[in-house]
Amino acid sequence: MTVFRPCIDLHSGQVKQIVGGSLSENVSSLKTNFVSTRSAGFYATLYRDRKLKGGHVIMLGPGNEEAAKEAVKAWPGSLQVGGGINAQNAAHWIDHGAEKVIVTSYLFRDNVFSQARLDQCLEALGNDRQKLVIDLSCRRRGGSWFVATNKWQTFTDFEITKNNLQALESYCSEFLVHAADNEGLQRGIDEELVSKLAECCSIPITYAGGARDLNDLDKVKSLSNGKVDVTIGSALDIFGGTSVAFEDCVAWNARNLRIL
Repeated sequence: MTVFRPCIDLHSGQVKQIVGGSLSENVSSLKTNFVSTRSAGFYATLYRDRKLKGGHVIMLGPGNEEAAKEAVKAWPGSLQVGGGINAQNAAHWIDHGAEKVIVTSYLFRDNVFSQARLDQCLEALGNDRQKLVIDLSCRRRGGSWFVATNKWQTFTDFEITKNNLQALESYCSEFLVHAADNEGLQRGIDEELVSKLAECCSIPITYAGGARDLNDLDKVKSLSNGKVDVTIGSALDIFGGTSVAFEDCVAWNARNLRIL
């Protein structure tokens, strides 16, 4: 059943909400919707108190490691950590309290998917796929979507198709997909992508990008027949948004879980 999942996006050591397509090496091009005065640990504690498991902590570039460690220390064994994860540091984050690690760019060498690197990540985690989430955040090109790396600026050869996603399912416990073209814009979800993800996957998958109100939670639930979870970022009141209250999302989860 579709649930709301929380997030903690970190940039330069602070909790922020950023327009995804503006991330690049050029700092002047960065578009920021919100910079929190609260710590990552504050948000992790908030999610813990509301029993919102399965949230992701994403390190957007360097300088975020201490903030991420603060978050997982506040709620050990319940948060997923991503951003710069590779075969060398994956186990390190599990040891520091992450429930799972999220890997993306490391799986692509010269913009081409590397099975060898995926194997290395899984081996580093003791071949326990329950500890691994594959991030397939993507951008639209033509009539399809392709995984984008390098702060979502570089297209890879990996297309979002049923065959491609099913080939990865035996290596991980779930997928995370940011619709980078929609991320941070609060213009609504990419409905076609949500439907596509539901068709392609048989393991848990979380969609992020553009969700702006409770109607979008309902829409993801309907489009995916309850198979896709959803994250709301910039629109939430706890991140400076005005269109949806965090506590309403918590209540939405409670209502939907009671239906099961």
